[in-house]
Amino acid sequence: MSKLSASVGLSIILGSIILIPNYMGLIEGQLTKPATNVWNLTSSDGIPNVVLENKTIQYFDDAKGYLVYPVSTNDSQRKLPAVVMIHEWWGLNQNIKDMANLLAKNGFVVLAADLYHGKVTDNPQLAMDLVQTARNNQNSSTANLQAAVKYLSSAPNVDNKKIVSLGWCFGGGQSLQLALNSQEHPLAATILYYGTPLVTDKESLSKIKWPVLGIFGDKDEAIPIAEINQFRSSLNESGIKNEIQVYNGLGHAFANPSGDNYAPEETADAWQRTLSFLKKYVGETKALVDND
Repeated sequence: MSKLSASVGLSIILGSIILIPNYMGLIEGQLTKPATNVWNLTSSDGIPNVVLENKTIQYFDDAKGYLVYPVSTNDSQRKLPAVVMIHEWWGLNQNIKDMANLLAKNGFVVLAADLYHGKVTDNPQLAMDLVQTARNNQNSSTANLQAAVKYLSSAPNVDNKKIVSLGWCFGGGQSLQLALNSQEHPLAATILYYGTPLVTDKESLSKIKWPVLGIFGDKDEAIPIAEINQFRSSLNESGIKNEIQVYNGLGHAFANPSGDNYAPEETADAWQRTLSFLKKYVGETKALVDND
């Protein structure tokens, strides 16, 4: 994630826990450690100084998330759009918190959820184990994210009709899983950066009743271009508004500066597309600036 830390996911067949052979090798060839700096993305944002408030909050059983939002003494009653941000396979590390801060500077209340119950790693094998545990307990993982939505829905500074999910790789797949299980608390939009596993079944995707933004690379060995095309087709056939951006010549985790596939220009473009998508469907991506 460039300073979007988009990391690596795990490829799974139709949502099961059957790992594609050699996927671990594919991951290690693209990324060996989590990204640690997201701030080069701010250069094109033109965001002035924004006062942020952040805290660690318990929103689900033993899961604690990172909550951050812009504050202003000039407009304290304003309700903002909100984002459930879902970490990659490393866990809720500082890089994800930095990404949450960056998005909050654009005028969002952001809750970075934790699907690993406090565990964070920079070891690929341990990350794989954590991913498998989360997937083996998908019902619990989904309930975790649903609780994050519920928490934001009840927050006094949130417009509960403008809650979005956003994730990269493993988190992108979980963003999609949340979308498929949000009938009680409908979302306003879903965003996934090369999320795995990528659900392409039309009947499953028809549960989504809001716009979807998908960011992919056409050389992603974890998500073949045929799957991306099927994903787009199923969304279209189900009448779901969508923006599917496929970058030519890029592989998995191209938005992560730690990996061999990192593409800084495309990463910056993808981030601007993300902000434009959010502006289009949940309102202005403009932070509350405190002029005092």
